Amino acid sequence: MRSIFLKFSVFLGFVLILNSCAFKGIHRDKGLIFTDSGINPSIPSKELNVFSPKKSKKNLPVLVFLYGGSWESGRKEIYDFLGSRMARREVVTVIADYPLSPEFQIEDMVETAAQAVLWTKNNIENYGGNPDQIFISGHSAGAHLAAVLATNNEYFEEMGIGNPIQGGILIDPAGLDMNWFLSDYPKEGEKYIKTFTKDPEVWKAYSPIYFLESQKIPLLILEGERTYPSIEVSIDRFLAKAQEENVEVDYEFYRHKKHIPMITQFFWTGSKGYDDVLGFIKKEVGEARKSTSLKP
Repeated sequence: MRSIFLKFSVFLGFVLILNSCAFKGIHRDKGLIFTDSGINPSIPSKELNVFSPKKSKKNLPVLVFLYGGSWESGRKEIYDFLGSRMARREVVTVIADYPLSPEFQIEDMVETAAQAVLWTKNNIENYGGNPDQIFISGHSAGAHLAAVLATNNEYFEEMGIGNPIQGGILIDPAGLDMNWFLSDYPKEGEKYIKTFTKDPEVWKAYSPIYFLESQKIPLLILEGERTYPSIEVSIDRFLAKAQEENVEVDYEFYRHKKHIPMITQFFWTGSKGYDDVLGFIKKEVGEARKSTSLKP
């Protein structure tokens, strides 16, 4: 009897492993050009990768992710692990490239990121995603780009659509108040001038903290305890301003985490990061459905 039980336990464990998240099949559609020269011919051609579950499920929530790298480095292929793991959790994930400094400046980066969201809105149904459940996320500089698009509608209005973002997920975000940082710490901020120019009006235009007054899109901020001081202070300033403007911002604090480990934690499927990100997406999708059901 004991032998039978042990064999059954081994078999059951094997079945559970095969059916676990790590073994769920996914599609990886790579190298898809998303930039449109008709919108802005000065932006170079850029590509994105889409990760989706193999099972033919429809209307899944969508995550558009923008990587960090001080606005001057990075590439989408480095984050295949994030796309794959999110897709196995039934979130269709888009990871996009964008033009980098010093060849390009912040305006080009934001406009390119907006085009990635537009492409997602127009095409993600073909990959099982719901175009009405688009979340934008990023780490560090990528979180800054995500925050700009989640707080300022003008980039989508210029493309003739309303802001399609349902929620923003900012992982240890840089640049939430770039105007403050570059104004008060010119020596430390000197290396970012090639990205943000020498014009204080540009610094302010690309500081999400100044667009919270009309902010309607819910945000989630994940902050590492041991992040860079400039990020720590700018997050504090942002949260204080959000409270002043009655803006919905969820916040999660990660003890002992440094800046880079805030994104590398997503290598591990059981990380707090996945719990928080997926929990936020689930909550906001539920809120949207509830709101829709209440309409006459």
